[in-house]
Amino acid sequence: MAMRNSPKRTYNITALQRGLKLLHLFSESAQGLSAKQVASASRLPVSTVHRFLANLQAAGFLSCDGDGHYHLGIACFAIGQAALNQLDIRRLSLPYLRELNVQTRETIHLTVRHGVSAVYVEKLDSPEQLRIYSRIGATVPLYCTAVGKVMLAYMPQEECEQVLSELDLKRLTTNTVANLQELRTELYRVRKNGYACDMEEHELHIRCIAAPIWDHTGSVHASLSITAPVLRMPVTRLRQLAPLIQSAGLQISKQLGYQAPTHSAIRTPLQRTPATEVRVARTL
Repeated sequence: MAMRNSPKRTYNITALQRGLKLLHLFSESAQGLSAKQVASASRLPVSTVHRFLANLQAAGFLSCDGDGHYHLGIACFAIGQAALNQLDIRRLSLPYLRELNVQTRETIHLTVRHGVSAVYVEKLDSPEQLRIYSRIGATVPLYCTAVGKVMLAYMPQEECEQVLSELDLKRLTTNTVANLQELRTELYRVRKNGYACDMEEHELHIRCIAAPIWDHTGSVHASLSITAPVLRMPVTRLRQLAPLIQSAGLQISKQLGYQAPTHSAIRTPLQRTPATEVRVARTL
């Protein structure tokens, strides 16, 4: 006797979904938000927002300062730390991130993709006096960061086109990609070289180089990077660091169950004729 396919159950709890969306708003605002700002951003009545905020505050997920601005509370921090500790990729990557940190004396980041952004899930600071400001849990765009471009470049074509259609290509610096055609050209170059660079495209005076991390299915949902001030990261050093970070990415990938093809997954950049730093930077 053939079994009928029963309709899929839905477990939508509107109040819970609204509360989670409100919490997400606070993750994007380091200065905190007032009830009025939350109501405006969520398009909910102020009275409704007040009830949500009061409940979230009582549970420790929000705190409120003397000016009436709400911030993420200690409960969010505790859950976030627990989530980080449970991420296999973070645990398995740490030895390789530490080795890179010691070898390069620069800031090392581990990121995973979340929608059209990359999220820092681990950071090891440079021991140098001049350091890079970033924090675990922060998000950065995919299209103008080395860690993001690596993940875009290794997406299946259909998925990549879908993500590209969702991007808001804002010019964050004079070096940020201006349009999708320019970005597609850059992603082709990233896949060809096997690594990506951020040449002050996300923030001025900061350069990065990133490599992909493959999971057991051969997909790239994570990446790692070396980040440094421009004065410590000339183009020649970026190119010298490429094999180092590619090797670390491949080793982490193997720890995640990735079966590398018979040929080396590490691709070195093509030989180039001498040129000015600006011209070379465009081809990295």
